[in-house]
Amino acid sequence: MNRSDRTDRRRERPTTGGSSSTRWLLLLVVPLGLIGAALAWALAASDPVQAEAPVRALADCAGATVLGLAALPRLSERLSTPWRTVTVLAGVWAAMEFTMLVLEAAEVQGLPVRKLTAPDFGDYLTTVSGGQIGIALLIGTGTVAAYGAFGFRRPEQATPDLVLVFTAVTLTLRPITGHMSQQTLGSVLAAVHALAAAAWFGTLLALALTVRTRGEWAVLLPRYSNWALPLAVTVTVTGVINGLVRIGGLEPFVTTGYGRILLAKTVLLIALLALGWWWRRTWVPIASDHRMDAESSLRRAIAEVLGMAVVFGLAATLAVTA
Repeated sequence: MNRSDRTDRRRERPTTGGSSSTRWLLLLVVPLGLIGAALAWALAASDPVQAEAPVRALADCAGATVLGLAALPRLSERLSTPWRTVTVLAGVWAAMEFTMLVLEAAEVQGLPVRKLTAPDFGDYLTTVSGGQIGIALLIGTGTVAAYGAFGFRRPEQATPDLVLVFTAVTLTLRPITGHMSQQTLGSVLAAVHALAAAAWFGTLLALALTVRTRGEWAVLLPRYSNWALPLAVTVTVTGVINGLVRIGGLEPFVTTGYGRILLAKTVLLIALLALGWWWRRTWVPIASDHRMDAESSLRRAIAEVLGMAVVFGLAATLAVTA
């Protein structure tokens, strides 16, 4: 290695102060996702909202992040899968799915959670379609967690493509069996919408978790931006179609809880689209020219991720609102 190479490596070495402390802001995804769910609950007013809405928001965020982490090697072959993080988040995702199963079982049985017995829970799992879907979700999330642990122990033998497949299938199980499944092509639209949203959010969060240097942002951010554009368009188009089909007009946007939540989600989505358009004109070209330090790029990524977390909270509550 010559002197210039050593100099370049020193320049690309991440600082130990700002970026590491700033990255902890990603933990705000949890409270902001819950705030989104709480906002949606308030907008629903007297319309019934199932109790598992906040838990579903956290489950969706965890699943999307696992998807994003598994997608990193497809952004660049120089990126490796952070198997430890995949394993932990998949475990959190599985725990959230189990919690939702318990809450759903109690609601179907008409019991408070503390009075739900093992036979009641077993009856829900075996006789109600929601319980059977929940079992499939636990199998999916458990498989991802187990394979993540295998990848951590033997990374040279593991492939992130299997994580991508199992995560994608698991993420679509609830949407394809939800309320839109009763409409023509509703299941397809719901699945595409969920996967596009998860990839848009999860991949940026994965970059914020793993990218350390200005050089990495210069290479990876333009590639992510090229992914984000079609993903954002897909989320918007499928969301508009799903929403209009479900509410059947414009008046329900203000007269029903579902419509008000959908309207709030749409407003925030438009704001995210505007931010994304602005980032493509400013952040992306500057970062790709190595004219922005890693800390500044990280802050912008975190800001967008946190905005998306609120939308995920709204979307999770929307999915369980009558």
